[in-house]
Amino acid sequence: MAKPRKVIITCAVTGSIHTPSMSPHIPVTAQQIADAAIGAAEAGAAIVHLHARNPQDGRPDQTPEAFAPFLKVIKQRSNVVVNITTGGAPTMMVEERVKPAATFKPEVASLNMGTMNFGLYPMIPRYKGQFKHDWEEPYLEGSKKGMFKNTFADIEYILTTCAENNTRFEIECYDIGHLYTAAHFLDRGLLKPPLFIQSVFGIRGGIGPHPEDVLHMKRTADRLFGDAYLWSVLGAGRNQMFIAAQSAVMGGNVRVGMEDSLWLGRGTLAKSNAEQVTKVRRILEEIGLQVATPDEARKMLKLKGGNNVAF
Repeated sequence: MAKPRKVIITCAVTGSIHTPSMSPHIPVTAQQIADAAIGAAEAGAAIVHLHARNPQDGRPDQTPEAFAPFLKVIKQRSNVVVNITTGGAPTMMVEERVKPAATFKPEVASLNMGTMNFGLYPMIPRYKGQFKHDWEEPYLEGSKKGMFKNTFADIEYILTTCAENNTRFEIECYDIGHLYTAAHFLDRGLLKPPLFIQSVFGIRGGIGPHPEDVLHMKRTADRLFGDAYLWSVLGAGRNQMFIAAQSAVMGGNVRVGMEDSLWLGRGTLAKSNAEQVTKVRRILEEIGLQVATPDEARKMLKLKGGNNVAF
């Protein structure tokens, strides 16, 4: 009898999309982020995807000094695979965004594959009059006129800056063209197989969350990369669990967490990242799949292990 397939759960615990006024449960301080990551790992996440925030007002903070306190705690208390963002926030320049990954040399770092519209402004009407910090509404409103800049030069800069770190990149693909950009950098030798492709569905400005969109992403990735990649998905907002379930039955891996959705179910805020991990784990196990441990994820992704010098 064939063994049940192992599925990697990634948990993105805080991100830079949602602002603190949207939920009292968003991790903001270093201690909250560390506790959220460890809780997610204990619930079944093999990888935790990490952003940092200013502890006073919750705005995105991409300084290495903001990452250091929670990275140290996570490393001391958990065997989970650490994935540090190089996306930061759409308002940041690439030189700022890459600093934590360049400094701490994690096993995994995220890498966005294209400049795009990244519309956060539709969330404003839902929270109008409820924002507690003066940066929140302008930050969301700015996404109407701004863009998330990830040029070929930016991508190359991140790859070459981290080239000696033994870091494997989680390739963030918000649209079909991003898969072709990943193939371009694979052909140039700046990306190494197996690729870890993270397909993102439901962001305003990227590919939608329809099942046909998910199928199209998977078919295109299969054609471009064959057996030289692992596929994972995330669905934004209410699409989170539906997209995760579709990925699972298609042979993929999954990502959940408060970066992507604040909700556990319709009208119910998630009180923790661990709640979302627990829910997706239950879905996976009920359809006969098993959850990969951190060490199994390391083997599946052929991680060499970051140097982890500073933490």
